[in-house]
Amino acid sequence: MQDYYNTLGVDKNASPEEIKKAYRKLAHQYHPDKKGGDEKKFKEINEAYQILGNQEKRSNYDQFGSNFEGFNNGFNPGQNGFAGFDFGNFSQAGGFSGFTDNLSDIFEGLFNSGFPKKETNKGQDLEVSFEINLEDTLKGLEKNIILDKLIVCQRCSGKGAEPGSELKECFSCRGTGYVQQIKKTILGQITRTIICPECKGQGRIPERACNVCQGNGRIFSQEEIKVIIPPGVDSGQTIKIPGKGEPGKRGAKAGNLYVEIIVKPHPYLTRKGDDLLLELPITLSESALGAEKEIQTLEKKVLVLKVPQGSESGKVLRIKDKGIPHFSSFGKGDLYVKILVEPPKKLTKKQKKLLEELRAEGL
Repeated sequence: MQDYYNTLGVDKNASPEEIKKAYRKLAHQYHPDKKGGDEKKFKEINEAYQILGNQEKRSNYDQFGSNFEGFNNGFNPGQNGFAGFDFGNFSQAGGFSGFTDNLSDIFEGLFNSGFPKKETNKGQDLEVSFEINLEDTLKGLEKNIILDKLIVCQRCSGKGAEPGSELKECFSCRGTGYVQQIKKTILGQITRTIICPECKGQGRIPERACNVCQGNGRIFSQEEIKVIIPPGVDSGQTIKIPGKGEPGKRGAKAGNLYVEIIVKPHPYLTRKGDDLLLELPITLSESALGAEKEIQTLEKKVLVLKVPQGSESGKVLRIKDKGIPHFSSFGKGDLYVKILVEPPKKLTKKQKKLLEELRAEGL
């Protein structure tokens, strides 16, 4: 049996988010509809994620393994009703390994008598990251992005059948998606319900499979998608675009596209929620006497800021409504200007003399 953690390339202590991320990366890499894909590898990846992506199944897998090892270790047939069983004919069942394989079939038939869960035909959700400038948060942004992904097959319009042919009821399962499987074991015949291998549980198959998508209804290609980024968006926020993930198999519902926004740092403005912070250096004389200083806002407008007399380093001045638009309401944040008094690093003789005179005057 395969090691599911090794299949996904994750540690046994990996978080659900790490497992999900690893699965999506590998599924995208080995998807059989993609050039260079590997159907066998893709199935192994899906099998691993079906177990590790489910908290209960993962817990059972961690405890018992994937072939009843933990169950067999805690179960003694000689103490639970098999004391009179003839173990002398193991060779007919393939030795001890054949016996354990039969036990697995028996217990699977006993405890999994219900209908197995069909693999959903819904298309997968996709996640991408998109960088914008801080200025883009003022009015929002419309941008077209190109994604490598599964798209609807244009030849068959996603149905999977050649034009002029239809999807017909599966002969094997009569449209139910399930068939009965009978297996012979050392204790007799075991009947169980499995997903129909002919139609993969869909209940219908194309009369003639589409020549382009081979009956899948999807092909791997590129799609250009318009992303509308609203004003006031911040780093880490995610925009949902319904139906723009991967299309479902044979016309099933498409997944969604989730666009994570990353706002790039600004050269001189720092964002604090919907407010902006600007650091403004001033001289000693401007601090003592006050001054009028030109500053540039995020909108590239130049404002004249009055610095009051006696402004100390660290003093913060507020300019109303010159920040970022509120994402989910009206109005805008504010612009805060932090005063930084910078003492001169070098003095001319005249400057030094004047400062000495000021010091003599008590300043």
